[in-house]
Amino acid sequence: MKVSLEDQGRIREAILKSIKIQVIEELINDREKLLDEISSHAEKVIGSINIHVSLQDKRELVESISDEIGGYGALRELIEDESVSDILVNGPEQIYVERAGKLELTNKRFINNDQLTEVAKRMVLKVGRRIDEAKPLVDARLADGSRLNVVIPPIALDGTSISIRKFGKGKKNFMDLVNYGSMSSDMANFLIIAARCRVNIIVSGGTGSGKTTLLNALSNYIADNERIITLEDAAELRLVQQHVLRLETRVAGIENTGQITMRDLVINSLRMRPDRIIVGECRGEETFEMLQAMNTGHDGSMSTLHANTPRDAVARLESMVMMSGMNMPIDVIRRNIASAVHIIIQVSRMNDGSRKITSIAEVMGIEGDRVVLQDIFTYEAQAGRCEDGKIRGDFRNHGLLVRSVVMQNAVFFDLDKELKTIFGIS
Repeated sequence: MKVSLEDQGRIREAILKSIKIQVIEELINDREKLLDEISSHAEKVIGSINIHVSLQDKRELVESISDEIGGYGALRELIEDESVSDILVNGPEQIYVERAGKLELTNKRFINNDQLTEVAKRMVLKVGRRIDEAKPLVDARLADGSRLNVVIPPIALDGTSISIRKFGKGKKNFMDLVNYGSMSSDMANFLIIAARCRVNIIVSGGTGSGKTTLLNALSNYIADNERIITLEDAAELRLVQQHVLRLETRVAGIENTGQITMRDLVINSLRMRPDRIIVGECRGEETFEMLQAMNTGHDGSMSTLHANTPRDAVARLESMVMMSGMNMPIDVIRRNIASAVHIIIQVSRMNDGSRKITSIAEVMGIEGDRVVLQDIFTYEAQAGRCEDGKIRGDFRNHGLLVRSVVMQNAVFFDLDKELKTIFGIS
């Protein structure tokens, strides 16, 4: 008969009380010795409280407590599993992971919410942050670059919640994305030229759609002799160029001081003589400064934002500029957007788990009171599914207009022949 969760909780609490902190600090980086130490304490505790525990249950309990002390608890194996991209903990009994774009429930679990909360606090403490009832929400970056979000009771009603967006070990390039079916080769070649000839690019999409992956791939084609400044809430961009300066926002400390916002970083970056500015994600009032940078000589700048279509992306930009408190008329905001942004790339996570670039649109200017967008490429899904359950669809090449900014820049950078080949222009 398997030992109950209640008894597991009693044994865990007794073991943790019996182990000296000094011993834990000495053994925390040696898993085998830590397992032996906890196993000996488990023998004494189990004997003293007279609970029958099978060898299998004892081994699992010892491993669970060792992993808890190590800092990740039941999540250790999932964090080490390179096939897992997201780890989502909804209380002690529900741990989901995402693999290949699909969510699945794992057989992992915590003994109780006390253990889960203790693991969450250890993870947060490792990155120099704190979480308690006074501050029950934390958004941080782990040492390997993975994004960590923790919510504890009383905010989390069903137990502590942990969300981890893992930092991928390999950096995907355009060839990888073409092979995955995320874009066509024509789209890849077009985006390479767009990145090289310094057009301003916005990558739009939902959470987990692949915006940062695409931004990383685009950055490969920035010239080595350019000074690039990256601005992020959690540093995920990995640029290969030598002249890169990375800046990261900072939340307020315990006394509610020391906060550095994205707007602060954008304003300061303009004083640092950048050739290009890459903002990991535009979320609010910093958007105005970002557009100003794009409009004042920092061509080739890039950013991402959350939106469902290129048209929605323009509306989001309008809304975020309004958040800056500049009190600008809407027509002035739209003219700023139309002159600053050249290309909007829409990325989407499909319901078969795949990620696709569903649209590449060029901002053509203003007509009346609307920002005019022109589709260059789109993805069109078809009825039915492939044998492997994947969505059927085709990437369509709509061509490039004569007055395209991309074409004008391509001529300046001597890339117009390559660009014309993509669209069959003689």
